[in-house]
Amino acid sequence: MNLFDLSGKTAVVIGGNSTLGGTMAMALAAHGAQLAIVGRNQDKSREVSRRIEETGGASRCFAADATQEADLKRVLAEVLAWSGQVDIVMNCPGINSATPFFEITSEEWDSIMDVNLKSVFLACQIFGRQMVQQGNGGSIINISSVSSDPPLSRVFTYSASKAAVNNMTKFLAREFAPAGVRVNAIIPGFFPAEQNRSILSEERTNAIMGHTPMGRFGNPEELQGAAVYLAAERASSFVTGTLLRVDGGFGAMTI
Repeated sequence: MNLFDLSGKTAVVIGGNSTLGGTMAMALAAHGAQLAIVGRNQDKSREVSRRIEETGGASRCFAADATQEADLKRVLAEVLAWSGQVDIVMNCPGINSATPFFEITSEEWDSIMDVNLKSVFLACQIFGRQMVQQGNGGSIINISSVSSDPPLSRVFTYSASKAAVNNMTKFLAREFAPAGVRVNAIIPGFFPAEQNRSILSEERTNAIMGHTPMGRFGNPEELQGAAVYLAAERASSFVTGTLLRVDGGFGAMTI
């Protein structure tokens, strides 16, 4: 257990009130981290915090639109006033759309790119700078997708945004390594959640199952181990620039 001990660490989970983000936040709390849950919907954030505190963890909610630089700078100041440090940052915001390519508007493109990519850029810049300046190392964990490479049909803008997240993750791993700040990404397979239920028709579900060796969707709790591993300095001290798949074998399939 000492390999995965997060006691004394402060973890900022942006989008921590989502299904997957909240589940991973709870895992970090269970291993000793105090959690800053950041999101726009404060009712959902409070629910995640309540669940963390019910199991003996420490948590606080911070309201923010992750696509707004001023909001994230304010949250950083509030987190520092609360805990004095930032050790772990997890970027979980994400939206999707199944709009056919020729029907994608510039407004839809901008909206998806803002949530899926701009928010990650801003968080890595704002919180990453703080972590580098602290001089104590740390871990940034971005949430990518199996659609990042190769791209999935029907989700063009989403796939493009997640491919960029992969690139950013590797670039920042190189940039932040001298300061001991590790930057990695988790690539989840198919985990039914609010953002993708609308595109999971029976036909598409059957296609996904046919391309997933384990033959099922993932459960949110199955992302917890990857999150704790990448957050824990002792467990993954020499791991940076890695894209860690948790996809039931989806990425291993060809024919």
